Amino acid sequence: MTIPNNQRTEDVAAGIRKRVFLHTMRNNGGYLSQACSAAESLAFLYNEALNLGEPTLPKVPLPFAGVPSSSNPDAFTGAGYHGPFGPQYDRFIVSPAHYALVIYSALIEVGRMDEHALDHFNRDGGSVEMIGAEHSPGMEVTTGSLAQGLSMASGIAWARKRRGEPGKVWVYMSDGEFQEGQTWECLAAMRFHAIDNIRVVVDVNRQQCDGAMSSVLDLGDLPARVAAFGAACRSIDGHDLQAFRNAAGSAEAGKPLVILANTSPFEGMPFLKRRFPRLHYVRFKTADERQEMQAAIGAELGVEPAEIARA
Repeated sequence: MTIPNNQRTEDVAAGIRKRVFLHTMRNNGGYLSQACSAAESLAFLYNEALNLGEPTLPKVPLPFAGVPSSSNPDAFTGAGYHGPFGPQYDRFIVSPAHYALVIYSALIEVGRMDEHALDHFNRDGGSVEMIGAEHSPGMEVTTGSLAQGLSMASGIAWARKRRGEPGKVWVYMSDGEFQEGQTWECLAAMRFHAIDNIRVVVDVNRQQCDGAMSSVLDLGDLPARVAAFGAACRSIDGHDLQAFRNAAGSAEAGKPLVILANTSPFEGMPFLKRRFPRLHYVRFKTADERQEMQAAIGAELGVEPAEIARA
């Protein structure tokens, strides 16, 4: 594993949270809880685990150039921020497209995108979508309805294994995707075909757009269920970087590796507990509410008011 830019992974995680917080305050809304739960896992992936080449897209994101086709030579996918598709390099598939703001922040923190790239966020004609699509930075495919990313990644991994390519395929998922049948079918198929060059990291924050997952469709003993479908399953503290390192190195022959990262949707921002269980997307009903959150979380993250005021 290599660490780009000699950054401490802990610092990358802290930078992700701060960047998403600043964006949320400046734009009166954002996916704050996903930054809380995913910061360590994405920092670990981008700063240590993923074997990626130099980006092939400019650090300032390009406008949307249309969908890929034989008649559109200008089209691109956001995978360009992960570098070229060489056989020695890893591929990284992001399944929950609503984590886009957190993915963009991670790319900026490790130097793969310009620090002002979020200025293009959710702009008409831009590629830095609020809900990531195949042309968005860090996104290789449009995952459509939730739970499609794993199936696409498993197909890529199977093809790479048959070709003898040494590069791995990594997948980032949310635990809500285990409420979908397609995820379980894919796990069974990967075990049957012995697709063991795939690494799956799941943000188990137990939250979804309708509130706590236990109130919508409880997953029960998720580690036992995943293992029963044939995966090498590791359930870890998703804010413990050493636990990630240990789990990432524990793959088993003939099995996909699934790392269930148990996380908190208000890690680093305990003020968000007041909004539990409605944490999926944070927006403000009044200026006073925004100011209260800005002051409380800003103090937690060491953010100065002047930083928030800068656009």
